[in-house]
Amino acid sequence: MTDDQHLVVFTPSGRRGLVADGTSVLDAARHLGVDIDSVCGGRGICGRCQVEPMFGEFAKHGITADATHLSAPGAVESDYSGRRPLPEHRRLSCSATVCGDLVVDVPAESQVHQQVVRKDVDLGDLELDPVLVLRLLEFGDGDDLAAALHGQWGLTGLDLADGLEPISDDAGLLTVAVRDDRHVVAAWPGLRDRALGVAVDVGSTTLAGHLFDLATGRALSTAGTMNPQIRFGEDLMSRVSYVMMNPGGEVELTAAVREALDGLLGRLCEEGEADRDEILELVLVGNPVMHHLLLGLDPTPLGQAPFTLDVADAVDLAAADLGLDAHPSARAHVLPCIAGHVGADTAGVVLATRPDLADDVRLVVDVGTNAEIVLAGGGRILAASSPTGPAFEGAQITAGQRATPGAIERVRIDPDNGEPRIRVLGAEPWSDEPGFAEAVAATGVTGICGSGIIEVVAELFLAGLMDADGVIGGPDTSPSDRIQPDGRTFSYLLHEGADGTGILVTQNDIRAIQLAKAALYAGVRLLMDHLGVDRVDGIALAGAFGSHIDTVRATVLGLIPDCAPDEVAAVGNAAGAGAAIALLSGTERWRIQQLVDGIEKVETATEPAFQAHFVDAMAVPHRTADYPGLSTVLTLPARPEAAPGSGGDRRRRRRRPTREEAPQ
Repeated sequence: MTDDQHLVVFTPSGRRGLVADGTSVLDAARHLGVDIDSVCGGRGICGRCQVEPMFGEFAKHGITADATHLSAPGAVESDYSGRRPLPEHRRLSCSATVCGDLVVDVPAESQVHQQVVRKDVDLGDLELDPVLVLRLLEFGDGDDLAAALHGQWGLTGLDLADGLEPISDDAGLLTVAVRDDRHVVAAWPGLRDRALGVAVDVGSTTLAGHLFDLATGRALSTAGTMNPQIRFGEDLMSRVSYVMMNPGGEVELTAAVREALDGLLGRLCEEGEADRDEILELVLVGNPVMHHLLLGLDPTPLGQAPFTLDVADAVDLAAADLGLDAHPSARAHVLPCIAGHVGADTAGVVLATRPDLADDVRLVVDVGTNAEIVLAGGGRILAASSPTGPAFEGAQITAGQRATPGAIERVRIDPDNGEPRIRVLGAEPWSDEPGFAEAVAATGVTGICGSGIIEVVAELFLAGLMDADGVIGGPDTSPSDRIQPDGRTFSYLLHEGADGTGILVTQNDIRAIQLAKAALYAGVRLLMDHLGVDRVDGIALAGAFGSHIDTVRATVLGLIPDCAPDEVAAVGNAAGAGAAIALLSGTERWRIQQLVDGIEKVETATEPAFQAHFVDAMAVPHRTADYPGLSTVLTLPARPEAAPGSGGDRRRRRRRPTREEAPQ
């Protein structure tokens, strides 16, 4: 790097590179392939290219930035009067120029192709038992509210919210809201026939929410939004590091997620044709770091062993305390955390999937930047987390990106000639089917997202283009014109555009995926050791990402252990479903606290066996494990035989990765 060049990192895409001093942020984005909208062509008129520069120390990116690293606002920005307001903390990327190393966040509304947030909710057969109900009373002036509720509804031991002044109408009717069978929290004259609740999965990448009618259990709307904390770090430990290195950083992170959550409530109400004042109950779940930051708690003890939770049990607080615009009496309930890296989101997953009720051994995995794992069998439930990092979400991958239109999400490779077929998010046809070019004309083929990353690595192995060590184009692999020299290694050309540009899968990409999948598999094997089992009878993949993984290719990769293929299933956003169940049933809300109290916690970071499992899991699919279930649907390439006198096959002689190499 020279004095006239600066390193710029864009979030949430993770794109980074060197640009010349004085380059506009918009031109830097275009140079690095970052998605920023600009209708006016960079003349400072439309306001669509707004970005948010980040200042502070970003250890993950190797950047320390302050306000002098960006040009001061000039006449273009001071005179700007477009339809989209320009907040004080944002800049017009067409006007601001790079003067030093920078981290720049591109908000969702400034992106040409916003992320597709795919988080549905499935409640199964749920018996409604909401903690908040509406009761209609015959009520006249001078009547006693507690006496009326006792006489007409049999409620006793009631307490009334401060300032509650019920007013009856001419018809002599009054509607009151009663929480937990004893708290009268609101009253309205006449008949009011619905109260609403919101369940939200506060994820590290996205926030997914559902608006419900508490009386009927009917979902009125579902919406999602990006978690703006991504600009502080793509993975959780980067955000904890930001807090450690920037005093007061936790305040910024808390404010960002609360603002996003409040905006999500607004979207849910708008799409559900509801008023915010109708929201009286919320249930929130999230991993421990998100849980602490949402509640305004210091997350730094979660950044190093023994990974101590400030609060583990369920929390109840006023929604207003979280800065949420809802009914003044709205309450937020946060499910309990399980362990230092196994959070309230996993409690939601357990509530939604109930692996404890199965007669055999059941594994539930929520695949994310920090995979959370639950294993149940023999009357026991065990839980752990494993540091997979953000590779499965496109970070650390050369052509990786989030799940936006234009991203490759499905891959098949012909083993006879090494030629790929792809399917792109937002387009139905495969690349070898009629209509593909027209279907991707608007977006192009822009990169590869998590599900596509898993499939291309598995397919390279199945097609013989990559060996079990993850080496592309090695001496024991098949030849293909798609294998291209790339320095001292080889890359695979997955897609070549009409303009000659290509999407490559590099050797470094394979390594990043190996590290991520080995960390997850090692965490699973550790739980199996503690439970005393060698096989699992069923696997549920939770989360938005898990719902779009091809389970066969995930097994080929070695992301999950072997299992009968028809017993491996995606269960959708189980964390969000668990939050919704707790919203709509007080009984289930009580039950999950009891289940969490009985879960055995296993800390992967302090378990010596994790290292051995991690090393063996670096191979594809695994160094030694058998795959009888997977073998019923396809034939895996044969493992190479050990050379005589070698003391082990070629894979056993490779350098073993250390525990520190696992993604953080």
